[in-house]
Amino acid sequence: MKRFVEGQSRTQGALLPETLDDFVAEANPVRVIDVFVEELDLRKLGFAGVDPAATGRPAYHPGAMLKLYIYGYLNRIQSSRRLEREAQRSATWS
Repeated sequence: MKRFVEGQSRTQGALLPETLDDFVAEANPVRVIDVFVEELDLRKLGFAGVDPAATGRPAYHPGAMLKLYIYGYLNRIQSSRRLEREAQRSATWS
C-alpha cells in the first residue's frame, strides 16, 4: 500500500509491551470485517483508487475505507460524523 495514508498496524509494538491488536477483543466483529475485506480483490471489484496517484497528498486505501463503511453499516451508523466519533471512541475503549 505505497502512496496511501498508512494507519498503524495492530501488531506494531506500542510504548507499553502490548500491541494495538491486544486492545481489540477476540469476539469483536472488527476482526471479521478485517479478514473479509483483506480477502477481496478490490481492483477486480471495480474500486476506484486502488492504484494510488503519483502526485498530490496520499489518499486512504480503499480497503481501509471499506472496512470503516462496513463497520458503520453493521452498527447502524449512517452519519459520517457519528461514524468518526464511534471510531474514535472504539479506538480508546476495547
